[in-house]
Parts: sequence; C-alpha cells; structure tokens
Amino acid sequence: MRQQFLYLMKRNLLLLLLFGSTQLQAQLIKDTSTQKNWNLHVQATVIPQYHFNFTAKYTGSNSLQTTEGTKVSFTNTYYIGRKLWRNAAVYFNPEIAGGEGLSKATGIAGFPNGETFRIGSAAPKLYVARAYIEQKISLISKTTLIEDDQNQLRENAPAAYLAIRAGKFSLADFFDDNTYSHDPRTDFMNWSLMSAGAWDYPANTRGYTNGLVLELKEPSWALRTAMVQVPESANGQKLDTRLSGAFGTVLEAEKKFIISKEKNIITRLGGFYNKARMGNYLEAIDNSIIQFTTPDITSTRKYSRNKKGFYVNAEYNEKKGGAFLRYSRNDGNNETWAFTEIDRSFSAGVSFNGISVKRAADKFGLAYVGNGLAKYHRAYLQLKGYGFIIGDGNLTYGTEHIIELFYSYHITKLHLFISPDYQFVIHPAYNKDRGPVHIVALRMHFEL
Repeated sequence: MRQQFLYLMKRNLLLLLLFGSTQLQAQLIKDTSTQKNWNLHVQATVIPQYHFNFTAKYTGSNSLQTTEGTKVSFTNTYYIGRKLWRNAAVYFNPEIAGGEGLSKATGIAGFPNGETFRIGSAAPKLYVARAYIEQKISLISKTTLIEDDQNQLRENAPAAYLAIRAGKFSLADFFDDNTYSHDPRTDFMNWSLMSAGAWDYPANTRGYTNGLVLELKEPSWALRTAMVQVPESANGQKLDTRLSGAFGTVLEAEKKFIISKEKNIITRLGGFYNKARMGNYLEAIDNSIIQFTTPDITSTRKYSRNKKGFYVNAEYNEKKGGAFLRYSRNDGNNETWAFTEIDRSFSAGVSFNGISVKRAADKFGLAYVGNGLAKYHRAYLQLKGYGFIIGDGNLTYGTEHIIELFYSYHITKLHLFISPDYQFVIHPAYNKDRGPVHIVALRMHFEL
C-alpha cells in the first residue's frame, strides 16, 4: 500500500510539472500570429478512467478484469515547426507519455482510451513522436492563407499543390481524417472512433511509423497515398527493415460537396494493403486439431502474409457542428498486426458546439460503434486462442456494441478543456458471456 501511495504521489507531481511546463511555453510564444518561419505548440492530456464492476462467466489472460481500480494515462507533446525554403518545412515532435489503461489495454477491441498505449510500463518516457520534412509543389499561382496550428506553419500555401512528406509520423495524421471523430484528446476517446476500426494501420506500439506520403490537393478534392514500415512483430515497438517482405500502403480519395455557405459534406474512400510476417488463423486452427493443442497464431508467422481492406468516411458540416459515419472492413484471414482486433466496423455520431452562444468553444458528442470479426478470426478465439489485445479463453460470439457520450467544457483563460466521458460496452471482446460494462472518465486537455 505504501509503495502504491508513493507511486501515485510521484505521478501527480509529474503531471503538475507537465502542466507547468506548458504554461511556461505559453509565456514564450504569446505572439505566434506574426511568426511565419517557425512555430511552437504544446498539448498535455491527462485521463483518469474507471469501469464499474461487471459479471463474467470466465476470465482469460487478455480479458477486461471484472474488478479493478482507476487507471490514468497522460501525454505531453511539443509541436515544433521550422520553414526551410519556399513551401517547405520540417516538423519535430518530442513527446512524453506514461500511465496505463484498464486491464493493461486489453479486453475490449474498441478500447475506451485512445491515449493509452499497449506497453508494459506505466513510467513516463520521452521519445520522438514525429520528425518529418514537407515540401509542397505549387500547381497554380493562386494561394490560400493557412493559419498557424500544430505541425502547420502560418503560410500563404498554394491553392492546389503536390505535397511530399518523408520521415517519422502517424498515418492517422494524413489519412481517414474526420472533423468530429479523429482525435481522442479533444473528441471521442474510443479507439474505433478515432480511426476506422478495421484499418490495421501500420505503426509501432505508440502509433508512429517511418515512410513517405504523397498528396495531390485541389480546393474541392484530394488524392493521397503512402508507403511505410510495419512492426517486426504484432504490436511491436521495433519497425521491420525488410521492406521487400514487410510494408504498408494506403490510397485515399477525398471529395468536398458544397451545399451552402455554411454547409458541406466531405467523403473519403480509402483502400489499404499491409504485408508482414503475420500468422494465419485457419492454419493455426488446423495445426491445433492435428496436434491436439490450443491454437497459437504466432507459430504460423510467415513473410508471405498480407491484410487488405477498405474504409468509407463521411461527415456533414454546418455552423454549429455536424454528423459523421464510417464503415471499414478487412479480409480477416491473417493476424492483426498493429492497431486492434477488428475486422468489420461501423460507427456514426453527432457533435455540436456548446449549449449556449457564450459556451461556443464547448463541445458535445454522442456516437455508436459496432465491431465484428471475420469467421476464422472468430473460430480461433472460440478454440481458446489469443491475440495481442483480446482473448478470454473461450468465446460466445456477439457483435461488440459501444456507445460513447462526452461534454467538453472550455476554461478559456487556462486554455484547458475538461471533458466528462461515458462509454457503455455490450459484448466486450465480442463475448456474450461477459459484461455489459459501464466506463467513466474525466479528460483534462491543455493546448496552445
């Protein structure tokens, strides 16, 4: 008990230091509106999260525990941008992350905290989140003023351009964007709401990769593609350097439809293909039958494996908010490699500004997600197999249903957003024998 108390004291002291450092940075960059050659932004996010006790017929090594205490995650990121030459810039993001998720971030495919990484240590660590170069090649003479933002210099950028980005980043920085359902620090927190659930997007344990992104951008449409590294192992931190047998690629088309001055619809269609040293669910099942053992996906890993699929992403925008929906699907034949164990996913929701004109910076959101598995992935878990995020030692299959509700309250003078969050999960990890689960959180997010 004494060690736990000391740990909590140290953690709370660290959080105070992180927020203190952001306030210091605020004093240093008050006048960013006139900066064109460089910028500096900062964010800090702390999320205590708790689930109420629930019933379960059985519990496995990757199950959400029926009883546990509050878990806290935190991140502190610095966004540094520097202009190199005309239409070119370099961006560098050092980041500190620590804490832990409920049940060590296992037990729910659509995990409830997008700020939680699947790592064993709760101790805070400093690492490089992003470090990449961006070059925009103008296609027309007309320019558009782009305001200063995280990893975006204030500049008169070409209205139509070809962009080349190379280095370390997250694929979610450039693909599957959505105004209302993309950032767990400010919007919905669930993993299957921050990105297309069935897109096993290439990344290390913390969500980053190395590679190249190409973007052709016009005022009303865009095309994007990328070639990046994948992890050496499922949910691995180290990226695979055997690029002939291990890589990830994605192609996305975006189109904006103008309804009126204040209303529009944006659609995005993406296709993805990942190749890695994956295992195969059917082969693991067949081996277990022959050998009279529990199926083990890791014993079937080969470089010839791949995973492919698509996602559809749409949003409706008006002055005070809007709505969104997503559908994603992958073939489900080979092992989940980087994101989470979802082969089918549908989500929809709404998000609007605050409850009054005076609270315009506040935000309210309500969303639903339904996640599912392909038949061989399902059979593998039913035979007591384990993935890297789910596995109860048995399975009575059912669609994983999730509802999330949040309200973000903006404290203007402190640049602080406080967001109570509630999630209701039916059939966690696709198991009718467990749950339902009620989850609550209080997100504290600072940004400048």
